[in-house]
Order: sequence, then C-alpha cells, then structure tokens
Amino acid sequence: MERWSGRVAVVTGASAGIGAAIAQELVKKGLKVVGLARRVERVQELNNSLKSAPGKLYPLKCDVTKEEEVKEAFKWVKDNLGGTDILVNNAGIASVSTLGGGPVENWRKIYDLNVLALCMCTKEALQSMKEKGVDDGHIIHINSVAGHKVVDDVAMYSSSKHAVTALTEGLRRELVNQKSKIRVSSVSPGAVRTEIGEASGFTPENMKVLEGIPYMESEDIADAVLYVLGAPPHVQIHELIIKPVGEPY
Repeated sequence: MERWSGRVAVVTGASAGIGAAIAQELVKKGLKVVGLARRVERVQELNNSLKSAPGKLYPLKCDVTKEEEVKEAFKWVKDNLGGTDILVNNAGIASVSTLGGGPVENWRKIYDLNVLALCMCTKEALQSMKEKGVDDGHIIHINSVAGHKVVDDVAMYSSSKHAVTALTEGLRRELVNQKSKIRVSSVSPGAVRTEIGEASGFTPENMKVLEGIPYMESEDIADAVLYVLGAPPHVQIHELIIKPVGEPY
C-alpha cells in the first residue's frame, strides 16, 4: 500500500458501514480520501476521529444517483486535489421486491443506485484519471455474493449485482483494448453487519430471516479492499468473493 500514500481515492456511500470502514482504512494508509454521501454530517464525524491519521478525509455531500451532482463532485476533486487515482463504488441498496409484485418504484431505486450511479461515477473517475495522466489507477466495485447467484425474495437486487459483475468484466476488456494499466476489481461480500437492511426499508419480518446467520464486519471488507489495492501493479484481482464461516447460502 506504500505506493498509494498521498494519492487520491473517492469512496461512495462513505457515511456508514462498509463505505465508512473503507474510507477510514485508506486515510490510515496515508491517502487523501473524498467520502461521498448524502448524509455528509456522518462523514464529518468520521473525519473528526481521524485527525491524527497520516492521510486526510474530505467529506463531500453528493447523491450519486444524480448525474449533475456526480459531475460536480469529481470537478471538486480535480480542482482541489488534482484528480482521482482510486474509485471505490460502494453505495448500494437492497429491497424485497418481486417481478410479480413490485413495487416498480423499488426497482428504480435499486437500479438507479446499484447500477447507474456506479456507471456514472466510473465514467467520471476514468475521465479524471485520463486528464490527470494516471495509468495505474484502480476502480473497485463493492459487489455481492448475490451478483453470482439468485437469492430468494431479492431477485431484483440480485439482478442489479449481476449487472455489476458484467460491468466489471466489460470495463476490464475496454481497458485492455485501450492498452491501459488501470485496473478494475469486484469485491463480493456475503452477509455483513451493516445498516443496509434499515436503509433499504426491510420490515421486522424481513430482518427476522437474517437472524442467527454468521456475519462479517465492515472492517473485514475494508481489509479486502486493501488487499486488492496492495496487489503488485501487474496483478489484477478481478473478483474476490468473501463469506463468513458457516454462511448457509
């Protein structure tokens, strides 16, 4: 990770859970980290706890489902920090939605955040890297085990994460055709103890299904991101699936 010290990382969904843990660990490794979130005050609270860290956290309010806000955020990064070296697409949402029952509004929310926002942030990051002259950048998608199979009752969420799996390979091939050394990686966790259930509007009945299963912590996924970033420049960890021991699905 030493080669990343002083470089600039953008982390989406940095206000809680996995995103907050990733932002924190990158700052501890000496990076300048821009934490994007709608609840920017929570990123500011995290920043207050990192004053003695070798890197620096820059809280930035941004709804990544809105293209203009995404463009403004990356413009801020360029104007104030010189551009982007690393992007971690972490922001995401789940929902108990079925094809037969909907509701359609839930489908839109899932795809707007899990797929389209990821694509918009990736597009802006790649443009920033190009303008900055970065050819060793790294884009990391926080995917899910649901991106490699279909999970009961959350087929729409699973389909959005399957899209992330396809987009990861699509971008890898695009970069190969451009003879670029920028890397792209998908990190697919199993069950992680975060606020995603509450943020996704899960009912107490939905949450009960998740009781008693083994969980990982957000810090475990942050460690995985450090592992992916720390691989030698000629090595691309294309897909990393992480499960808690004893996960039943």
